[in-house]
Amino acid sequence: MKLLSFLSVLLLITLSIHAQVKKVDLVIRNVNIVDVVHNKIIAHQTIAIQKNRITAIGNSSINKQYIAANTIDATDKYMLPSLWDMHVHFGGDTLKEENKILLPLFIAMGIGHVRDCAGDISLEVLDWKNQIANGTLLGPTIFTSGPKLEGINSIWPGDLEIGTELELSDALDSLQKLKVDFIKITDNTLAPALFLKSIIAARKRGWKVTGHVPATMNVDVFSKNGLSAIEHIGYLQRSASKFEDSITKLRAANKISSKEANELYLNSFDSAIAMVKFKQLAANGTAVVPTINGSFITTYLDQTSHMQDDYLRYLGPALKRTYNWRIDRAAKDNAAAIEFRHKNFEAGARLLPLLYKSGVTILAGTDAGYLNSFNYPGLGMHDELAIMVKYGLSPQQALICSIVNGPAFFNQSKAYGSVTIGKNADLLLLNANPLMDINNTKKIDAVVNMGKYLSRKELDEILSATAEKVKLLK
Repeated sequence: MKLLSFLSVLLLITLSIHAQVKKVDLVIRNVNIVDVVHNKIIAHQTIAIQKNRITAIGNSSINKQYIAANTIDATDKYMLPSLWDMHVHFGGDTLKEENKILLPLFIAMGIGHVRDCAGDISLEVLDWKNQIANGTLLGPTIFTSGPKLEGINSIWPGDLEIGTELELSDALDSLQKLKVDFIKITDNTLAPALFLKSIIAARKRGWKVTGHVPATMNVDVFSKNGLSAIEHIGYLQRSASKFEDSITKLRAANKISSKEANELYLNSFDSAIAMVKFKQLAANGTAVVPTINGSFITTYLDQTSHMQDDYLRYLGPALKRTYNWRIDRAAKDNAAAIEFRHKNFEAGARLLPLLYKSGVTILAGTDAGYLNSFNYPGLGMHDELAIMVKYGLSPQQALICSIVNGPAFFNQSKAYGSVTIGKNADLLLLNANPLMDINNTKKIDAVVNMGKYLSRKELDEILSATAEKVKLLK
């Protein structure tokens, strides 16, 4: 009788233990979690992932609580959320296949999300976005503006050209039908007054609005009227000038050229004035997407040609040919022009720490894609982070611009931004600590994409497959 009672108790204990063990899809053990927000490492953690969610995090004491078909020993590895590239371009209406080939590159380089800032293949991009969300196409989660708003006879193909408020309303109706994620506006031929009305009208419909900033009005005018983000740091140079008002009026009256205005801005830089104006941008909720890596590359083509870059083997031949216009333009510059473009770039880049200190939200974006020479999809985000650090941010601050501010811009902070229970499993596993050296973001050991673990071997296979596809193109 005692033996029977003992066996019954033992059976209950065994059943209880098994009941406590949970089956999940993926367990990553003994990993160092990079807490980007608090600039620290949480060492020797176990992460359990079910489908696309992080279901548990803890030290080795939770190891026996979870079993998985795929269990990874991540000793001496560092885990952080995958990167967000908040400014890319897909485009070239004859380059659709070459653009599609780029999509897996982002995943192979640890970029889980991208913000497409307009081109001339918007319908294809929207289709890819849906396929990626459904798991039928490998690529980053896409947020897209669709075609951007511009004036009549814009130089950019694929734009929605508007000249009146009625045409603006019709354009926004069409974008609403496309279900775009935000509105992008540029200033090639769009009248500044209609540019402002476009911001206001789009915001009334619930969109975030980003764009370039027309030279004939002060930057704060657009910010006060609801511009959610300014694309490219160069547009902020005028806000760092003590003569912004007078120079802007000269531009509006066509009394000085763009180059003359830039020279005046360069020679009238005032950090105190810049801080006052940047704090106003922050108060208005206007973010900035610096995209300084692409500018750095083209600015210094006289020093580094990039023609032998290994990454070029992943790009189609027609896409690479779109690089030529910037390359040729830079090659025509004489010594004085080269000196000016160096000086102009450095003046813009030096604004980066001032923007951060002022409280402006900085969004890490590359401007990578067609037309933008040697600014590589996927790899470019790692270079962007590195150059942000070169020009004054800490590794932590640069990572925040991508990992934290990216999802926050699209109100996705509950799902992304940290390695936390309940958040989505889009993760990057590194061989070294990126808080110590930002270049360690390139030392990728594995990627978790929508809950699926991709080993270094699988990532290399993605890269090899991309290179092979490119070889078949003419």
